[in-house]
Amino acid sequence: MRGRTGRCPGTAGPVDPGRSPGRFSRPAPDGAPIPATDRTADNDRPTPTTPTTAPRWLNGVVLAGLVLAALNLRPAITSLGALMEEVRAGLGMSGTVAGLLTSVPALCFAAFGIAAPRLARRRGPGTVVCAGMAAIAVGVAVRPFTGGTAGFVTASALALAGIAVSNVLLPVIIKNWFPDRVGPMTGIYSMALALGTSLAAATTVPLTSALGGWRPGLAVWAALAVAAVLPWALVLRRRATTPVPGAAHRTEDRPIRIAASPTAWSLAVFFGLQATAAYITMGWMPQIFRDAGVSAGTAGVLLAVTMALGVPLSFVLPRLATRMRHQGPLAAGLGLCGLAGYTGLWLAPASGAWLWALLMGVSNCAFPLALTMIGMRATSAAGVVKLSAFAQSVGYLISLPGPLLVGALYQHSGGWGIPIALMAGLMVPQIAVGVLAGRDRRIEDET
Repeated sequence: MRGRTGRCPGTAGPVDPGRSPGRFSRPAPDGAPIPATDRTADNDRPTPTTPTTAPRWLNGVVLAGLVLAALNLRPAITSLGALMEEVRAGLGMSGTVAGLLTSVPALCFAAFGIAAPRLARRRGPGTVVCAGMAAIAVGVAVRPFTGGTAGFVTASALALAGIAVSNVLLPVIIKNWFPDRVGPMTGIYSMALALGTSLAAATTVPLTSALGGWRPGLAVWAALAVAAVLPWALVLRRRATTPVPGAAHRTEDRPIRIAASPTAWSLAVFFGLQATAAYITMGWMPQIFRDAGVSAGTAGVLLAVTMALGVPLSFVLPRLATRMRHQGPLAAGLGLCGLAGYTGLWLAPASGAWLWALLMGVSNCAFPLALTMIGMRATSAAGVVKLSAFAQSVGYLISLPGPLLVGALYQHSGGWGIPIALMAGLMVPQIAVGVLAGRDRRIEDET
């Protein structure tokens, strides 16, 4: 497949893996309508049009949209976690329903993420991301004021649907607009995502006190999503006046049977196992430290350190990954850090708490590595769309039982020995599939 060009409808310019485009080569504004006479019979893609050059300032707008969108991918989840006790009391929510809410994000990511490729083909990735930010804004703003558990869950699902499609399509936006800078742009995206996660976790409770209640404390995060809509709306306004630079002379892509690709499956399992580790860490690490005699305040700070470590590392790691032909050693190194951290938690959870928190923070950076490999394991933008949807949807389904299983083992065993052994054991297959996913392969060549 190398040396062929392909593009994702609506946003992508041509992507030629054999040659990096010029620094200012940019794709068409997103979502331009495609006349019926210009569609192919098999893949619903536009035929070539006359190329012109996109304005340089549009690159900055897309970058701003990328950063703001990434900042919105976790606050709807982490802000709720910080106020779960207040939400339960305010809505009369049962403990069972509250427990299920912790699994809803991964379920929504899997269910709605699988629809992202079809939406991107019909409307364009940028249009879908813009709609996703609007869905986050509406869902987050409305859910505290619905008056009942059913309305709260429904509004949360709307916000999570917006997060799910954006999760899948932001790596595609990077591949389309910055094909020669996938590593640095993925680093910026991952860093913004980690920053949004930490920011919501750290400031939601103080904001709730300042605003006078948990309802405005949750709803205030809608403002960040509204801000993310603005740059994408500006990009969409340019769609009719800025054709694709170099959009002509494209060739038809072969159909990509994503489920037939060993690399796609390796990447999906890697994504799922790293998500399992991340959810277990966020959900249970403070309790592990508290049960070992660490104070509640210190346990919270240790979790914050673990999460905050992802901000700088998420920027550096993708840049390093794109300079390597094989990313397997990075996957193995991150997995070994996780294995060491869990071993330390089992042997001396209190005395080495800060070291274990740091090691698990490094291990959690398997997430930006997975995102980077999604952009590198396909030659075309259409391939990245399918790979991103497949890896994330299957991966989030894999991650669903992990936190629940750890909780059940903790409850029935009466301690953390068996759960920690499970966490450490999961690092072994994560390392193995990470090495397989890191090989210099392309899904187009395998399917």
